[in-house]
Amino acid sequence: MKQLERSDLLNTEDYLKERELRRTQVIALRKLRRIQVGDCLSFVFENRDTVRYQIQEMMRVERITDDGKIQHEIDTYNELIPEPGSLSATMFIEITETEKIKAVLDTMQGLDRLNTVFFQINGDKVFAEFEPGHSKEDRISAVHYVKFRFSQDQIAHFKDSQVRLVVRHPADQAETVLSSAQKLELAEDFE
Repeated sequence: MKQLERSDLLNTEDYLKERELRRTQVIALRKLRRIQVGDCLSFVFENRDTVRYQIQEMMRVERITDDGKIQHEIDTYNELIPEPGSLSATMFIEITETEKIKAVLDTMQGLDRLNTVFFQINGDKVFAEFEPGHSKEDRISAVHYVKFRFSQDQIAHFKDSQVRLVVRHPADQAETVLSSAQKLELAEDFE
């Protein structure tokens, strides 16, 4: 998938004219690209449209107009755009009760180090590759960036097979079967 360039973004003034429409479109897109696994893990699979929206919102909220700073945002967020043959997601450990945040995060330690998150297609496992720096020995972040790299055979069977997103961690054992619509949507990222 082609990465974003400066010419793909609007200046903030022009963006504000289209913001509500783009926001509505991205909310609908993210709803289809969001996969809940168990009680507290969700994965939002990123693409050019979701990343473009994030950058535009950063430019708006932070009032970024300097080309160098805009390029820094582009370079940072482009890491979330999947490469050919892969899927890229933002993984959230969602905890709704403030008083339980630390306790739940403590139980999730090691989630990003143990081949505990994977897609399963026809018996094949495609393990998540976690971006480093989001946890330490004694704590784990609630937000992670993950990539899944698929073989050509796995890609060929993705749309027509049962595809499960699986978590096998001592604190969380769960899986979700992707719907046909989700598989079709995510399969576009392989190109």
